[in-house]
Amino acid sequence: MIEIYGHGGDRETAAEQFGRPVSELLDYSANMNAAGPPPGLLDYLADCLPQIMHYPDPAHRRLRSLLAERNHCTEEQLVIGNGAAECMALLLLALRPERVGLIEPCFSEYAQLSGQYGSEVIRIHGRKELDYRADAAEICELIPQVDLLFLGQPNNPNGVQYVSEDLRRIADTARTHDVTLVVDEAFTDFIPRARRVSLQSELEQYPNMIIVRSMTKFYAIPGLRLGYTISSPQLSIRMRSQQVTWSVNTLALAAGAWCLENSEAAEYEQQTILHNRSQRDRLHEHLTGMGCTVCPGEANYLLAELPEPWTAEHFQMAMGQHGILIRSCAMYPGLGSRHIRIAVKDEDSNTQLLKCWEQIMIDPQQAEMR
Repeated sequence: MIEIYGHGGDRETAAEQFGRPVSELLDYSANMNAAGPPPGLLDYLADCLPQIMHYPDPAHRRLRSLLAERNHCTEEQLVIGNGAAECMALLLLALRPERVGLIEPCFSEYAQLSGQYGSEVIRIHGRKELDYRADAAEICELIPQVDLLFLGQPNNPNGVQYVSEDLRRIADTARTHDVTLVVDEAFTDFIPRARRVSLQSELEQYPNMIIVRSMTKFYAIPGLRLGYTISSPQLSIRMRSQQVTWSVNTLALAAGAWCLENSEAAEYEQQTILHNRSQRDRLHEHLTGMGCTVCPGEANYLLAELPEPWTAEHFQMAMGQHGILIRSCAMYPGLGSRHIRIAVKDEDSNTQLLKCWEQIMIDPQQAEMR
């Protein structure tokens, strides 16, 4: 197991465990844009380096203005954070819910942060026949039992969305019971705009809703950390009151602004969506052909259940010996010992992954590791 900190993308731990330099690892355990940062961004950030001699703008004015324009909302509705995880921490600190509801499996930070800030976590589980979503009726039964509910849209690790009818039913129930609904849309940018299911345009009807977005994953800048929330101005004020001054650094703010106003980034966004869909379909087809059960996710990752008798732990170790990192999902409540998650990468990397996957599946020496 390489997820000793509860997440994928821990290349240092993997390098120690598999005896390989970090530079030789092909990381499928973290879900970043396979294209890397938009062309021109790194050169722009190099030009911005002298700015680190000064404090960042504590009000995030330039980026807030651009995000408001992009999302057709007001600047007062936005909170910019040091990654989506800080945004979640801020809303928990601001609202101090006694009980937090989760639909497992889901992003591990929901439970970790809730426990860290003193909330009791109440869980229900998604159903396999619903691709590990919960039935909307079950979620609506959970809502009166909690003060705040986290909902992934699309959810991590299964990558699926709730349909518009169910999402609106959940939001209506949360509003009726005065429960805060936190909709995590960190991966929505990977989905074609016509297929995204969001209630952002209806926020005025749901003053108890907070939408969480990430710029880290889509623009491949996880080392900079950049996320934001959209909610009512009243909720935004409460969240900002909990934020440490200068928590968002100068380079992160500059990168976010560049991505939103540069024409090169606009073309990159469209190419990313097209590439992600084609390569995700390719991986889905090949993994199914090798005996895996694969969720029909819409994000830039796939949840798969390995064929018996493989377990996630043993398959992760076998792949790691070949320098390829995958995410074991065996520790996710609601999933089993054979569940793994892989990112969607570029064509050449995916070819390498599939070739190694097939080799491990049929090689008797690898089979001994099971």
